[in-house]
Amino acid sequence: MTKKGDEGTTSLSNGKRVSKDSVRITALGSVDETNSAIGFVLSHHPVEEIVNVLKEIQNDLFNIGGEISVVDKDLDYVSEEDVRKLERAITDLNSSLPPLKEFIVPGGSPASANLHFARSICRRTERDLVSLSNHASIKPLFLKYFNRLSDFLFVAARYQNLKDGGEEESWKRR
Repeated sequence: MTKKGDEGTTSLSNGKRVSKDSVRITALGSVDETNSAIGFVLSHHPVEEIVNVLKEIQNDLFNIGGEISVVDKDLDYVSEEDVRKLERAITDLNSSLPPLKEFIVPGGSPASANLHFARSICRRTERDLVSLSNHASIKPLFLKYFNRLSDFLFVAARYQNLKDGGEEESWKRR
């Protein structure tokens, strides 16, 4: 135990101490939380097509976190190809789904519901990255990646629910 964070600070990769409530640390925490939510989804045994993509995503999220924690240095751990992989996965899963006619109420099977939950965490992470980008320079690719990731998680939730034999519940307008 280092006990160095007892007073509310933590170290960046360059050794600089920053407040644990800084926008950079908040964004890093959200990236980590998204990764943990995906790990939780995996514990509910989604279909193989989703598992394979989620495992790659978890590594991408560690790479993004690593890049965010390194200030003023471009590591190139994440690329446009990682975004294209998400886009291909979205297209592949979406091709077997019925078209959307209304908003879908999050839920369904346990794996599907947890994919929806991971999506909402991912959306918060995206907002936290936007906040960070308003205070410091980050790769625009990170925002693009998280936008696609939330799309993937939504489509994966629908696909998982379909494979589990569940019905989608549509939003009922008043």
